[in-house]
Amino acid sequence: MEIDFNLFMNDIVTTARKEIAEAGYQELKTPEEVEEALGKKGTTLVMVNSVCGCAGGIARPAAAHSIHYDKRPDQLVTVFAGQDKAATEKARSYFEGYPPSSPSFALLKDGKVVRMIERHEIEGHEPMDVINKLQDSFEEYCEEV
Repeated sequence: MEIDFNLFMNDIVTTARKEIAEAGYQELKTPEEVEEALGKKGTTLVMVNSVCGCAGGIARPAAAHSIHYDKRPDQLVTVFAGQDKAATEKARSYFEGYPPSSPSFALLKDGKVVRMIERHEIEGHEPMDVINKLQDSFEEYCEEV
């Protein structure tokens, strides 16, 4: 029996996209969409999505659950590393001083990074650890909803 690897990967990517969209994050697939979203005033949480296990088992669940909090970003967006390459590259251009990392989270205020949660702070940690990091950032930089 031969496995169609492309079909398998498409299923994983589709599931990963669906999970984050259902959590309330807007997908940014082009550099223009990234520029429009990240150029807005206020706070923006960017989730850099990926197909790795720590994205599915830790980062996406943390992204979904962290926003159930008294304070949260004005907008929630996501780019998909390895899939929407130009959009991801454009988003990363806003993360000055941080190397590419996926999965990861960037909290921006008025287009500038105020908190970055990189892969090394996600991989090997519990989802609740990442939720706490995100919510601590929301507490410091976001307004009550």
